[in-house]
Amino acid sequence: MGRLTHLDPEGRVQMVDVGDKPLTRRVATAEGEIRMDSATLETIRDGQVEKGEALAVARVAAIQGAKGAAQLIPLCHPIPLDAVDVQFTVDETLPGYRVRVRTSAEWRTGVEMEALSGVSAGLLALYDMCKAIDRGMTLGPIRLLEKHGGRSGSWSATTT
Repeated sequence: MGRLTHLDPEGRVQMVDVGDKPLTRRVATAEGEIRMDSATLETIRDGQVEKGEALAVARVAAIQGAKGAAQLIPLCHPIPLDAVDVQFTVDETLPGYRVRVRTSAEWRTGVEMEALSGVSAGLLALYDMCKAIDRGMTLGPIRLLEKHGGRSGSWSATTT
């Protein structure tokens, strides 16, 4: 295991200097889930959530969450994202939804935190849209599925 890059030699927190790193293509995909009552799932699918289009709001929140990762996570660098792709999929076995967020950029540091932040924001927005009918919804697990690019190369949850 390597050195923790967010600590200086004396063990103090620091923001990593990425200024000398080359620009490379970076891609990351993260996923998470929200579990809910079957009736809540049907209400969303039928477009009957009183607050409005729950999945549309959650999709926009996921994009906004990915774009705003540096505002939420103290040592996260602001990254000019090229794209944020959001997919919500019904999972009857939960019951609920799985959300997958793919982020990409041509930059000096990775986009994993952006993908994870996007998943989190999307799930939270879906909870917010439906909490009046189901306060017992649960979020998680949230995890990184894969990342590509940069000095450390590619990583996949399926290979660990």
